[in-house]
Amino acid sequence: MYSCTVTMHPALRYAASPQPDPVSQLVREESERLRRFVLRHVGNGSDADDITQQAFVEMSCCYDQFRGESKPSTWLFGIARNLIRNHLSRSPERRFTFVSDTALTDEADLQSDPASRVELLQLIRILDRSLAAMPSDLGELLVLICVDELSYEEAAIQLGLPVGTVRSRLSRARALIRSRMRAQDAWLDD
Repeated sequence: MYSCTVTMHPALRYAASPQPDPVSQLVREESERLRRFVLRHVGNGSDADDITQQAFVEMSCCYDQFRGESKPSTWLFGIARNLIRNHLSRSPERRFTFVSDTALTDEADLQSDPASRVELLQLIRILDRSLAAMPSDLGELLVLICVDELSYEEAAIQLGLPVGTVRSRLSRARALIRSRMRAQDAWLDD
């Protein structure tokens, strides 16, 4: 009698398993948020699509190396951040800019008063220039916390910094933005 042993390919184990594939689940849960995150940093929809897709490809290829020291989504966003850095470093003329002049505005407020809209758009332009002139490590941290709404802990993991360093740099970044906005008479009183 002959015996035959069949070994299932690792990729097929998930298909045969009743549990959901963690990679597919992460793609479903984070794809829109990840694309918005990438788009805010690269400013181009086509590039954002490419980088988002590449982040998911790299994550799926390396998922077995995930050590579980952070949430899978934090790890995924770290992969995307590295891809964004690579992308931006290859084109040095590209700096952080908002996707549009209305990225920080509330649509209802803009439609109510044209004068307010012009004033708000000018404020956004000044803020955008202030962010672009800021040292990249401070600007990146400010965007992570204030725009991407990451916690201090998540930002620390993504940047590979202690939480205390994140807090002190964020304080410096906010003070720098505040002083630059005040210098241009664009700071809104607290």
